[in-house]
Amino acid sequence: MSPQTVEARIASFAQLDARTLHDLLRLRVDVFVVEQRCPYPELDGRDVEPGTRHVWLTRPAPAGRRPGDDADEAVEGGEGSAGSKGDAGGGAESYGGVVAYLRILADPDGLARIGRVVVAPGARGGGHAGRLMAEALAAVGDRPCVLEAQSHLVDFYARHGFAVSGPEYVEDGIPHTPMRRQPAPTNAPEGAEN
Repeated sequence: MSPQTVEARIASFAQLDARTLHDLLRLRVDVFVVEQRCPYPELDGRDVEPGTRHVWLTRPAPAGRRPGDDADEAVEGGEGSAGSKGDAGGGAESYGGVVAYLRILADPDGLARIGRVVVAPGARGGGHAGRLMAEALAAVGDRPCVLEAQSHLVDFYARHGFAVSGPEYVEDGIPHTPMRRQPAPTNAPEGAEN
């Protein structure tokens, strides 16, 4: 599934319906807690802040259906079904059609902070992370933006205008590197004094 065959969505916490919230959180927990084996409090309270924006890519649902309509049957299907406990390796169908997700926090100092960047395991390698970052940066606009990159992804974020802004550190057993993206300089109109 190419990045063009998915739809981008952005919402505050208050705008999320219960099913979408479930699907987004399930993807985050399956990847960050289960797959990466990092038992930490994934629900940190920042998802509900008024300035937080949730950005995700989802495959379009067939007419008259929502992504995830089939998931109810799978979740109730018992051990070994597509949605059963322990299914952390699925594609978008495991997450109600969600292919990729991130959140943008509004830090008190005015910075936008991108975090929880994740692509569904079955959708990796399809260019979705790049599309997701482009959507997020369009939402951020001209504000300075920071993130804490998993160190093996520094080059990916650099392609989106981020630069290393501090020393590498280890969090939950995973090397991370702080990065920052400055807003593009505005050109002064011709004849303006500097």
